[in-house]
Amino acid sequence: MKKMLIAAGALLLAANVQAAADPEAIFNKSCGMCHNGQLPQAPKKGDVAAWEPRLQQGMPTLVKHVTEGFNAMPPRGLCMDCSAEDYEAVIAWMSK
Repeated sequence: MKKMLIAAGALLLAANVQAAADPEAIFNKSCGMCHNGQLPQAPKKGDVAAWEPRLQQGMPTLVKHVTEGFNAMPPRGLCMDCSAEDYEAVIAWMSK
């Protein structure tokens, strides 16, 4: 019984880690409140023209802006448990 509980706990943790890496889930949790159009300076999800000049800066610069904060964006973009890889994935997802 104890082994089954440990296995179930490990599965739940693995499911949570996998869900956190999903760009859409991260967007809905942390990014959407500004990138859905509520904040005019924030490029909207899917607005290719607005994202193009930002993407030309390179992904390292964009990740740095998210991590440190940039203009009206708060540090870490309100996703305190996101990794640099998570930020890259959500930026790529938002910019399409």
